[in-house]
Amino acid sequence: MENLFELCDTLGPEKIVHLHDPGTGLYAIVVVDNTACGPAIGGTRMASDVTLSECARLARAMTLKNAAAGLPHGGAKSVIRADPKQDARTKEHLIRAFARAIAELTSYIPGPDMGTDERCMAFIRDEIGRAVGLPAAVGGIPLDEIGATGVGLCAAVDVAKDHLGMNLTGARVAVQGFGAVGMHAARGLLERGARLVAVADSRGCVVAQEGLNFERLCALKRANKSVSELPEARSLPVDAILDVPCEIWIPAARPDVLRADNVQRLQTRIVAQGANIPATLEAEQALHARGVLVLPDFIANAGGVICAAVEYHGGSQVAALAAITEKIRDNTRAVLAQVNAQTLPRMAALRIAEERVRAAMTFRRVG
Repeated sequence: MENLFELCDTLGPEKIVHLHDPGTGLYAIVVVDNTACGPAIGGTRMASDVTLSECARLARAMTLKNAAAGLPHGGAKSVIRADPKQDARTKEHLIRAFARAIAELTSYIPGPDMGTDERCMAFIRDEIGRAVGLPAAVGGIPLDEIGATGVGLCAAVDVAKDHLGMNLTGARVAVQGFGAVGMHAARGLLERGARLVAVADSRGCVVAQEGLNFERLCALKRANKSVSELPEARSLPVDAILDVPCEIWIPAARPDVLRADNVQRLQTRIVAQGANIPATLEAEQALHARGVLVLPDFIANAGGVICAAVEYHGGSQVAALAAITEKIRDNTRAVLAQVNAQTLPRMAALRIAEERVRAAMTFRRVG
């Protein structure tokens, strides 16, 4: 059992809730980290190996992400320990059981995350009346369809390339994790003149320095196949994505893919963090020392939660996309203005976000 007290500091978490229903097979954890800025928005992740520590770290990332984006929401996260690829009917029963279990946890508004999607959020809203990232058919803004997080990543990269004096035309892009986030980020950068030279998913990696065929990669994923099945590209092991020379490297999968023991393999100028907590602090420090610009997760990948917040408050898809671009560009500029040899981008971002959270906490009732 992980030590609960080691997860706590002056910001949170406010609540850690373990959920277990032997009848449905539900085992889940919800961490409501901080609600000083408002009710907490955070995704519901489904995977077979999720842990309390992962959930707590992701919940804190949501607190910082929502505060940095200036949203009237705190941060939370939930994890369901189960196979996300299980039978659709069984998965629906499990999601509905989870929803009923959090019905009274009104400070938490669930959203989609790895292993869950818009349909899952529709089931949750049907049970308890609250969720974000809903299908368009029930009034939602389809986050994955419009590529909300990818749009935000591209906005952050736009600011970063100006900061570095770099041209996106011909810039080489490598994407680790080719799901909704990685796919839409790649699309946006290709539209700006970049070249996609490497892609990895959980089953393999493909590399072509002259450029990969983006539409064929998308077709493979739609057919539930691996990118490694792209016939005209060189297929390599999954972690070969670390060794591909590029200008922009996008981690868009699980936490801690960049660590002290592998970060020296990266050959890039920008790491744009599409996933939450994809790098350890030691890895980010090593990259900063080498002059690699790391765009922190809770700044660069906030597009999804910005879109979710606009949806929750009744806004339109057009308003959501405009808010994503404006907020992420402004926040990236604010972070980079504070970066120097001694100050990592993450430290600058933490300072900005924590100041906003602590200012909000001064208005909370004590006792």
